[in-house]
Amino acid sequence: MAKNTVKADIDFEKELWDAANELRGAVSENNYKNYILPLVFLKHLSERYQMVYEELTKELKDPKSDYYTTDQEEINYVLEDQDEYRSRNTFKIPKKASWQYLKDNAEQDAIKVIVDDAFDVIQELLTAYNPQLNNLLPRLFVRSELSPKQTGGIINLLSHPKFSEKENPESDILGRIYEYYIGRFAMAEGSGAGQFFTPGSIVRLLVELLEPYKGRIFDPACGSGGMFVQSLKFIKEHGGDKTDISIYGQEMTAQTLRLCLMNLLLRDLSFDIKLGNSLLDDKFPDLKADFILANPPFNVSNWHPEDLPDGDPRLFGPKEEFTTDGSANYMWMQTFWHHLSDSGTAGIVMANGAMTSNSKGEKNVRQYMVDNSMIDCIVRMPDKLFLTTGIPACLFILSKNRDGKDGEHRARSNEILFLDAAKMGTMASRKLRVFSDEDVSLIADTYHNWRSTGKTYEDIDGFCKATKLEEVQKQDYKLTPGIYVGTEAEDDDGIPFEEKLETLKGQLVVQFEKGEDLKRRIMKNFDWL
Repeated sequence: MAKNTVKADIDFEKELWDAANELRGAVSENNYKNYILPLVFLKHLSERYQMVYEELTKELKDPKSDYYTTDQEEINYVLEDQDEYRSRNTFKIPKKASWQYLKDNAEQDAIKVIVDDAFDVIQELLTAYNPQLNNLLPRLFVRSELSPKQTGGIINLLSHPKFSEKENPESDILGRIYEYYIGRFAMAEGSGAGQFFTPGSIVRLLVELLEPYKGRIFDPACGSGGMFVQSLKFIKEHGGDKTDISIYGQEMTAQTLRLCLMNLLLRDLSFDIKLGNSLLDDKFPDLKADFILANPPFNVSNWHPEDLPDGDPRLFGPKEEFTTDGSANYMWMQTFWHHLSDSGTAGIVMANGAMTSNSKGEKNVRQYMVDNSMIDCIVRMPDKLFLTTGIPACLFILSKNRDGKDGEHRARSNEILFLDAAKMGTMASRKLRVFSDEDVSLIADTYHNWRSTGKTYEDIDGFCKATKLEEVQKQDYKLTPGIYVGTEAEDDDGIPFEEKLETLKGQLVVQFEKGEDLKRRIMKNFDWL
C-alpha cells in the first residue's frame, strides 16, 4: 500500500473547532455541520474562481499563450465567460457571493442576510449547471438564532491563511477541512451520525481491499460520500486519473445528500447521486458497477419488504423466503450483488450478527450466497471502530471474478478467505479505535496475496484461513472467522510446565510474606497492635 499522500502537513484542528464553537449556545452541536460546511463549500468555490481568474489573466497577457491578446474587449469577454470557468472545473462567482465580500462585511449587522444572499447567487449557478444540485445551499442564517457577531466570527476564523487553497497548493486544504468537520460533527452527534459518516480507517481499508483504479463505483447508502473521496485518494496515490472512474450513489436523507454533493464538488468529481430509499426505490435499476463500497445502516427492522414488487430482480428467490422484516441486512446483500458487473467486487460493512443470523429470511440468503460462491472474504473487525454505534462489525467482500478467467486473479470459487482482525487497531481515544497504515496493509496484502496470481499466501493461526466451501456448509453456514482461523499460536520459551509451576509457587510465597509484613506495619501505625 502506498504511504505517500498529496496532502501537506498543516495543523489546523484547534482553529477549526474554535470556528465551530462560535455557534455554541445558538445552535445545537448536532446542527453545527449545517452552518459550517456550506460556508466551507462557498469558500472553496470562491477561491477556485479567483485562482482560475488569475490564471486566465496571466495567459491573456502571455505572448506564448494561445489566449494572448491586446484587445481589451476580448480580454473582458474571456474573463466574464462562464463557460471558460466551467471548462476549468469552477464557476464565475459574482462579487457579492465571493468569500472576500463576506470577509469585508463580516462586522456588519446585516452579515446574516449577506451570507444567505450569497448562497442564493451560488445556488442559482449550481442549479443551472446541474438540476440535481437544487437546494444545496438553502437560506438558513437569517432564520437562525446566531447573532451577527457569531456569524462574522465564523467567517473571520475560516479566513485564516492556513485554510486557503491558494496559500497551500496541492494540499486539498478545503477538502481536508470538510473531512475534519464531518468527523468532528459525527463525534458531537453521537448515534445519529451513522447515517452520514463512516470512520476514515474503515473506509481506507475497504478501498485498499477493492483497489478501485478505474470503472464504475457505486454506493447505494452513500451518506456524506466518504467512500468516493477515499477512492479518489487511492487513485491519486497510485498514479491514476480521476477521469477513469464514474461515481453513482443513492442516499435517503435530503440533508445528508447535500453533504455528499458538496463533498464531491469540492473534489471536482463527476457523479450521479440520487435521493431515495435504495431498498424500496432503487434509482439505478440497470446499473452494473465494477466496485461497490458501502456501509448500509445495520439491522434495520420494519423496512416493509412486503412493499417489494413480486419478482423483484434483486431477490435470489421468493420474497417470502429471502426477506425478513426483522432486518434489512440481507436485502442489502442482494441489492449489492444485483448491481455488480460480471467481474465486479463489493466491499460492505455489516453488523457481526449477519455472519450467523438464523432467521429464515437471512439464513436462506446467506446459504444461497455460500452455495453459489458469491462470498470472497470475511473480515472480523475489532470493537470501538465506530463513534456512532456500539454494534460489532465485520466486512463482507463479494465478488463475481472468482473463476480465475481475468488473468489477474486465481480460481478460488471453492474457497472463502476468513480474516480475524479483532485484536488489531490502536485506541486513538478512550472511545475510538483506529486502524494504522500497517494494520490496513497487513489485512489488504493478505487478501491480495490469497486471490491474486503470482503471489504467495499462507494460513496464519488465529489470523487468516482459506476455507473450503464444504467446511462452511458443515458449520451450518456460519461465517464467523474465529470458527475457521483457530487460535493464535503462543510463543514457546522452552521451559517445561512443571518448572514454571514451581517458580510461580515460589514467587507467590514471597508475595504472601510481603503482604503480611505490610499488613503488620499498617496496623502498628494505627496503634492496633
